[in-house]
Amino acid sequence: MAKTLPDVPRWANLAAHATLLVTLPSGLWRIAMGLGVPVGFTAQGLDEFGIPGWGTAYVFGLSLLAEALAFLTLGLVRPWGEVWPRWIPGLRGRRIPPLAAILPAAAGAIALTLLGIQGLFGWGEAGSSMSPGSWEESPVYGVVMAACYAPLLLWGPLLAAVTVHYARRRFSGERPQHTLQPLGGRA
Repeated sequence: MAKTLPDVPRWANLAAHATLLVTLPSGLWRIAMGLGVPVGFTAQGLDEFGIPGWGTAYVFGLSLLAEALAFLTLGLVRPWGEVWPRWIPGLRGRRIPPLAAILPAAAGAIALTLLGIQGLFGWGEAGSSMSPGSWEESPVYGVVMAACYAPLLLWGPLLAAVTVHYARRRFSGERPQHTLQPLGGRA
């Protein structure tokens, strides 16, 4: 298993790992919904989402995609974010250009932060397009859903902080890049 790079401070490592945790509650909530667990939607509401059916595949896929994208943040604090892993033909062992990681990570951080702000201010309108009777009347479901989605507000800022640290570290020139080995040893 790849270890965190020695010149990565503890806060950056914790922030990178936290991105995995802040995406988890909403993913678990969506998976529960996809399995038909009553998470606030009535049978009519689940039917509107295509659950069971294509909607199940969609919420499972969305949950896996979010977790996979959050996992990429670990590359900003691990060796595989600086040197191509040995299992990638033609690139193994070569340095990853810093901008190849910084630009998508920065764009992701900006997009996630903006989506979080939009979601925060539009939370009261969520579900307004659904037909009457598709949502349970109990406020408990809304609280649980809000508690599962609230951590996502941190994803963009956490990614931004780790990305800024990665950029500063990679462009500082203090650390010799030749000391890194591709994931799994020598190429």
